[in-house]
Amino acid sequence: MSRKEEVRRQALDNLKQFHVLMVDGHFDYGNGYHGRMYLNPHQLFRYPSTIWRVTQDLLDILPDSLTRETNVVAGPVMGGALLAHTIAGLLDGRRSLSHPPCSFAPFNQDDGEVTLRGFYRQVMQGSRVLLADDVRNTGKTLERCKALVEEAGGTVLGAVLIYDRMEAVADLGVPTIALADFKASDNYPAADCPMCKAGEAITRF
Repeated sequence: MSRKEEVRRQALDNLKQFHVLMVDGHFDYGNGYHGRMYLNPHQLFRYPSTIWRVTQDLLDILPDSLTRETNVVAGPVMGGALLAHTIAGLLDGRRSLSHPPCSFAPFNQDDGEVTLRGFYRQVMQGSRVLLADDVRNTGKTLERCKALVEEAGGTVLGAVLIYDRMEAVADLGVPTIALADFKASDNYPAADCPMCKAGEAITRF
């Protein structure tokens, strides 16, 4: 097993052990579907040291080209933005002091739509951008983020994730690297959810 494979295997185990990746609940995903698996961002970001450690593992598996060429890391609020901010800081710690510092940019959610404030549009212009998010479901959020970067004059080099549900329907056309992936095979339309029919309460936290 290669070093990268070992890092990813251990990361998946750790996400389960620390109840970040919850695989035996009854979750309402808010998109009309229910299922038994959920990445709990509250547990992930509760302690800064947790996300720092996860980010170190994520940086260990990134291609050298991404760690070398990225000058802006951007992610959607809240989880993606916190991850992006952490990556930007730790990325500089792996590069020489003569390397220009890496910038950070958050995407907002305004009435359910991903947007980019004018200040950060200026940051994107001419920049080489790494997108970051805590979890990928359909991939449509990252697709929208990529479009916003390009509209602002930036270039997206790739995307990084803590966890990929392996259900993406959007192809970014750039490398997408996940620290861990785990395909859910038990997603149900809310109206047909067997857990609901059995009277099992929605998992709250």
